[in-house]
Amino acid sequence: MKHFRLSLILIVAVILFSLSACSNVKKSGDKIEDFTFTDQSGKKFGLQDLKGKVWVAHFMFTSCTTVCPQLTKDMGDLQKAIKEKGYDDVNFVSFSVDPEIDTPVALKTYASHFEPDFSSWHLLTGYSQEKIEKFGMDNFKAWIKKPENDTQVVHDTKFFLFNKDGEVVKDYSTSNGFPLDEIVKDIKALR
Repeated sequence: MKHFRLSLILIVAVILFSLSACSNVKKSGDKIEDFTFTDQSGKKFGLQDLKGKVWVAHFMFTSCTTVCPQLTKDMGDLQKAIKEKGYDDVNFVSFSVDPEIDTPVALKTYASHFEPDFSSWHLLTGYSQEKIEKFGMDNFKAWIKKPENDTQVVHDTKFFLFNKDGEVVKDYSTSNGFPLDEIVKDIKALR
């Protein structure tokens, strides 16, 4: 009887694990702090505007000479893929890590090269360097640092997926390429 019970528990555990593996999206419960910043149109935009929506975020800056153009292209590709699926309620947020340089006009000009739909993609600025560095660490566990006497900001290159409750449910490394299909699949599961 003892072996039967142990076998039954093991079988149930394997089934539950298999079912949970169907979708990698898990509710983490880590909510992002409330924020209101300025978007590429010079309008206030914040967490309240994202309430009840699935959204994806990342960090970038317009004078970046390394990864940011690719990250921004990836965000544009993701937005296009989501629109093709007909998911109208998904938003995209790019936080500038160089707010002193990245004015709303600079952000809009920069993003225009990636064919954005600004109705659902918001590039944010309007805070201090200290604020974005703290905001990134506190809410994303993302390291951001602008070295003195350097135009290049060191920052995290992950993409972050949020559910409709404003909770981070998953992050995606871009070190081995952009996981577009995985993010689209996970967004579908959250809708």
